[in-house]
Amino acid sequence: MKPRTRARGIALQVLFEVDLVSHPLGTAIKYRLEDASLDERLAEFSANIARSVWPIKDQLDAFIAEHAPEWPLEQVAIIDRNILRIALWELAVSSETPVKVAINEAVELAKMYGSESSPRFVNGVLGSLAARQNELRQSLAAAIIEKKPQEQ
Repeated sequence: MKPRTRARGIALQVLFEVDLVSHPLGTAIKYRLEDASLDERLAEFSANIARSVWPIKDQLDAFIAEHAPEWPLEQVAIIDRNILRIALWELAVSSETPVKVAINEAVELAKMYGSESSPRFVNGVLGSLAARQNELRQSLAAAIIEKKPQEQ
């Protein structure tokens, strides 16, 4: 497995844990990274994904729900939901990852952690979201600015 894919997998595990059992984000990150033995740069990449995705999950979920109307968000598997959140964040917020790479990485995570139908579902939702990348960027940038004062 490629190192950045592995780092994304750790971030996915953190988000899954926080989403499923409501553990504190910082605690989940700490323990997952202790077990992962990633180099410092990849550990920071992984932690940054989790720290960046979780505060705007509601906004990410709204876009996901809009592009998967046949699957109400509460019926989407928790692992798939978090894979989509990570990829959408990479598509619309992070400027580090090209669109095709973000989608391919999400599909790879879906193959590793999801069900048999997860890769196709993730690819389909992200394909339709990628077509609206500029709109997503503007909307999520506004959501991030709104969240910053609350965190201080």
